[in-house]
Amino acid sequence: MSGRTLKWLAVLAVLAIAACAEASLQTGNIEPALPDIEGWRLASGKAPTKAEFAALAATCQAKGGAVASCLTELGLKRTP
Repeated sequence: MSGRTLKWLAVLAVLAIAACAEASLQTGNIEPALPDIEGWRLASGKAPTKAEFAALAATCQAKGGAVASCLTELGLKRTP
């Protein structure tokens, strides 16, 4: 393929991605913001690692509903 063909394919790919992003915004398929990791503790009293918190938060998002209450159900505690 020539460089000119690759440029046009790149332009078309960017436009397709932009169209999908716009459609996602209009249909409301935006993931809710995750709560901040600060202030959450495991049952042991230790702060969760970023990976642990991300895994628990992803589980809560997959279940749907409020993430903060789901995190509490999974054993995390909110500290003041």
